[in-house]
Amino acid sequence: MSQGKIVLMACGSFSPPTYMHLRMFEIARDYIHTLGLGTVVGGIMSPVHDAYGKKDLVAAHHRIAMLKLALRTSAWIKVSEWETQQAGWTRTKVSMQHHQDTINHHISRTGSDPPNWLPDDVLNVNSLDEPDNLMQKMNGNRDDSVTVKLLCGADLLESFATPGLWSDEDLETIVGRHGLVVVTRAGSEPGRFIYESDMLYKHRKNVILVTNYIANEVSSTVIRRLVRRSESAKYLTDDSVLQYIRQHRLYGATPCVTEAVARCS
Repeated sequence: MSQGKIVLMACGSFSPPTYMHLRMFEIARDYIHTLGLGTVVGGIMSPVHDAYGKKDLVAAHHRIAMLKLALRTSAWIKVSEWETQQAGWTRTKVSMQHHQDTINHHISRTGSDPPNWLPDDVLNVNSLDEPDNLMQKMNGNRDDSVTVKLLCGADLLESFATPGLWSDEDLETIVGRHGLVVVTRAGSEPGRFIYESDMLYKHRKNVILVTNYIANEVSSTVIRRLVRRSESAKYLTDDSVLQYIRQHRLYGATPCVTEAVARCS
């Protein structure tokens, strides 16, 4: 059954962004559209506030700049700076609700000027760059309201079981009110994890599991390690992101000593 119009939202450090951070959006959108589970009208990447204090978390303005470079060819994924502009760290539940409220206020014409992270298709919900028969798959659902769903990997899903990491109230809101789209590796068992969690099992219809059969183990940690060791990280993220890292000497990078792009990656 279709879940209507969906905006996929990924929250995290993105320090730096990797190709897998971006591929998750494409994989999830394809899956949702192919199975007629809804219409994805946009994607949002929301980097965490500096106050989150994670190791190797560079300043927000650097992470935002790198995300915008990585997404410069995307027609549907945008960067939201809202979390980074708050007084401190914002809980995922609060961020998701803010973005969903802002989107739906704009659709209902009760909001102010749209923020620059608002997905293009939300600006005109009837102008979707999708096949003509996609709307027919929505089972007659003509409600223009949008649901923001949390896009994540299986590791974040499994972190729900870590004592003290997430509050029960936050999890109920994130999974019950918004929903999850989990991109997982072939061979993993997220379904079993959902079965063994009473909360996730209760809201299992609101969890979309997407298996990624094209292995990609690239992580921000790997890129930082290579940069720190002055080794090549080329083809793990966008060249412009690597050039930015070198230019600003992030993660212990040394500046380029030659004009050759390959030597700077």
